[in-house]
Amino acid sequence: MAGVNVNGSAHEAPDPARNLLSYLRFDLGLTGTKYGCGEGLCGACTILVDGQPMRSCQTTVGAVAGGSITTIEGLAKDGVLHPVQQAFVDETAFQCGYCTPGFIMTAAGLLEREPCPNAGQVREALADNICRCGAYQRIELAVHRAASAMTEGPR
Repeated sequence: MAGVNVNGSAHEAPDPARNLLSYLRFDLGLTGTKYGCGEGLCGACTILVDGQPMRSCQTTVGAVAGGSITTIEGLAKDGVLHPVQQAFVDETAFQCGYCTPGFIMTAAGLLEREPCPNAGQVREALADNICRCGAYQRIELAVHRAASAMTEGPR
């Protein structure tokens, strides 16, 4: 058995070799994390492990045992969207929305490491996430908006 902490709650996973994406979606019912390519290339399955973006489709439960996992469902607190989530809404940084959770998680990880990223740092952090609808410009604007909101505080 592997003990995992997901969105602040402790869980026991009976099979440490189980694919983390499958465990999150099918065992825990956290369907915000999406299956995209299954090869770790598109970013749709991105979660945070100890604050660092990680592709859950290429990770086993055992590899993250003892770590703190945050999914898109775990970003909002007490019914208030995380600043990155709110910025994506404010900038309409999505079309079909399938890639959105992965972009949000990648951006949240970036802003945890680098509170005031420049345009190059944002592009580099998001480079491995794919949006088939092509909302990249609005996604970048949303990340900068979130960075401002997180460093300046509520207005």
